[in-house]
Amino acid sequence: MTTKVKQSPRERLLEAAATLTYRDGVEIGVQALCKAAGVSKRSMYQLFESKNELLAASLKERAAAFAARALPPPDDGRSPRERILHVFERAESLAATPEFRGCRYLAVQIELKDRSHPASRTAQQIKANLTAFFRAEAEGGGASNPDLLARQLILVFDGANARAGIGADHLTGLIAPTVTTLLDAADMH
Repeated sequence: MTTKVKQSPRERLLEAAATLTYRDGVEIGVQALCKAAGVSKRSMYQLFESKNELLAASLKERAAAFAARALPPPDDGRSPRERILHVFERAESLAATPEFRGCRYLAVQIELKDRSHPASRTAQQIKANLTAFFRAEAEGGGASNPDLLARQLILVFDGANARAGIGADHLTGLIAPTVTTLLDAADMH
């Protein structure tokens, strides 16, 4: 029998923010967040300066899990090309799950519109980290223009996640050939 450790009010708020904003969007109310977390508004405001700060903290909290799920482990012996393709294979796999709603970081940036919002800044940094991963792998794989390839790859990643997230398209059989074409055109090995 496993003993489940009771989450702190802070952890419950972060979990509620992650779950509800991914499912319903960033406009979810404080009352709904507090109710889902089983925490009073007063407690929430003691733990977080504002709902905006809670949203940013929630995104930051999920960043490590996102990277672990999306990126290959460092020094896993695969070529840079294979490492990039791994990210898109994972995206395709995740997009096939019923609860998939797209990339939570892209969604936050689109919904908020305000680039100075704490959650938008956090999401922007996480997406910048993914772009930096693509750039490093492109450079390591001898791409003719690593900066351009990284920008193209994040464009495909975001576009694929957005279209799959709204149910406009399925990624199976679409994303890998698209990325392969980009890698070939950039002379990636």
